[in-house]
Amino acid sequence: MKVVNAVMLGITTLLTATVQAGTVKVYAAASLSNALTDISKLYQTQYPQTKVVPVFAASSALAKQIEAGATSDIYFSADFDWMDYLVKKKKINRMQVQPFLLNQLVVVSPIQMNIPFQAKPQFNFAGSFQGHLCTGQMESVPAGKYAKQSLIKLGWLDDLKGRIVGTDDVRATLAFVERGECSVGIVYKTDALISQKVKIIGTFSANTHQPIIYPMALTLQGMSNKEAIQFERYVRTNSKAKQVFQRYGFVLKQ
Repeated sequence: MKVVNAVMLGITTLLTATVQAGTVKVYAAASLSNALTDISKLYQTQYPQTKVVPVFAASSALAKQIEAGATSDIYFSADFDWMDYLVKKKKINRMQVQPFLLNQLVVVSPIQMNIPFQAKPQFNFAGSFQGHLCTGQMESVPAGKYAKQSLIKLGWLDDLKGRIVGTDDVRATLAFVERGECSVGIVYKTDALISQKVKIIGTFSANTHQPIIYPMALTLQGMSNKEAIQFERYVRTNSKAKQVFQRYGFVLKQ
């Protein structure tokens, strides 16, 4: 009887392992949190045997983790710099890199405040508000790098010295502004749209910063994970997945 039970237990274990086919670990920019979480749920409804595990943070932090050996099948960055970094570190094959989404850079304030804004060099941005400006860390976080480019292009950066708070990622910036700890913040349009506590007071012209392009790629590890290959293809090509991105304000790269 014990032998029979042992055999049955072995068969059950084998069947369970077959049903639970595998895990896909996705390292994605913080600004993708809502959209990619929704898409992962849609995918797992259609493919319940696959577990999608998204990890969200600044593209810079995620790239450093992958470089250090973190388990990741897909990397979805908010800029090309950190994707190129991982290509150079031989964690991603350049042939896998595909530009996928576009975004815009906006200025937000707490919804109850009335702060004027004009994206023109002659506008006195530093004098238009009191307190601090929040954005991603300007030397590493993509949103902060784009913000720095725009502030330099418009000639505003020097006047804001001592008043800029660098955050770990764009969602942290949004939280600072929501709590009123920063009077204004520079974030992506998609982040501003999900908040009921902030309002967009202006948009930086695309000619003030590098194009905000989100590339996606399978890591070297992901290239040998058939579930990761299938999920990455789903994110890029499935019509429902595309609709989710568009609903959150992303523009699909043609």
